[in-house]
Amino acid sequence: MTAPKRRQLIKAGALAAGAVALSGAAPVFAQAKRKLRFGVGPLLPTAEDTRKAYNAFFAHLAKELGVDYELHATTDWAGMAVAMGSGQLDLAWMGPWGYIIANNSTGCTALATVKYDEKPVYHAIIIGKPDLKVSKFPDDTKGLSISFADIGSTSGWLIPSWYAKEVWKIDPKTYWKYSEGATHAANEMAVQAGQADMATDFDRNRNAMIESGKVKPNANKILWTSDPLPNDAIAVPKGTSPALIAQIQKILTSITVEQAKTLLPNHYTGFVAASHADYASIEKAGLTLGKLKKG
Repeated sequence: MTAPKRRQLIKAGALAAGAVALSGAAPVFAQAKRKLRFGVGPLLPTAEDTRKAYNAFFAHLAKELGVDYELHATTDWAGMAVAMGSGQLDLAWMGPWGYIIANNSTGCTALATVKYDEKPVYHAIIIGKPDLKVSKFPDDTKGLSISFADIGSTSGWLIPSWYAKEVWKIDPKTYWKYSEGATHAANEMAVQAGQADMATDFDRNRNAMIESGKVKPNANKILWTSDPLPNDAIAVPKGTSPALIAQIQKILTSITVEQAKTLLPNHYTGFVAASHADYASIEKAGLTLGKLKKG
C-alpha cells in the first residue's frame, strides 16, 4: 500500500470515529441544530404572564437538547389541541383534559407529569362567596350563579361536568344560573368581586393567586373538592421517536427540587415519567360526557 493511500485510510478512519463520537453525544433530534416550537396553555391570568413564568423551564429543556426554541402561550386549553394537531408545536405543556382532547384528535403522547409540592396530582375545586351557607354540596346551592371555565379545562369544566352527571345527578345548566368559558383567574376574580356566587377552579391556581396577592385569602371559600387528578402533561406529537421521548424524560426527571426553584413557578418541584395510561381517568370522563371520538 502506498503512503498516500495509507494516509487517506487513516484520515477516513479518524473522521468516522469522530462522527460516531459526535452522534453519541448529540441530541437525538438531528445532527444539525434546529429550532423547536414549544407551547404552554393558559396557566396564569395572561399569556404574557404564562410565557414569562415558564420560559426558564423551556430554555433549560432546549439547552439540554442542544436546540434553539420559540415559546407560544395559548389563551385557551382547546387551542393547544388545535396547535398540536396542525403541526405547529413540537412539544407542549398541556392540562390533563387538553392533553386528552389533543391525543384523541391527533395521537400526541404524554411523556411526563409535573410534580406540585412533590406530588403528581392536584384537585378540582368549586369556590363560593365566603358568606354562603352550604352544609351539603350541591344540594344547598340550587339556583345560585356559577361560572365554569372553558370546555378545554380539566378542573374548570370536565371534572365538575362529570361529577354533575355521574355523582350529583344534576344538569348544571338548569340546576344553577350557569355560564362557561372563563379563565380560572377570571373565575377567582368574579367570586371575589361578587359577580358570581360560585366558580370552578383548581387548588394550585387558587393557592398561586392568593400568594401573589391577586385574590384575598378570605375572598372565597372552597365548597367542593374532587378526588386526585393527574397533573399537567408534557406531550409530543404522534410519530416522535421513542429515543427522543426517552431523552426528554431523562432531562425532565433529572430536574432536582433545588433546580426547580429557578426553572419552574413556585411549588412545582420536578417531573415524573408518564404515559397515556396515567390519564385514563380523564379520558373516561371525556368519553362519558360524549366529548371524545370513540376509537
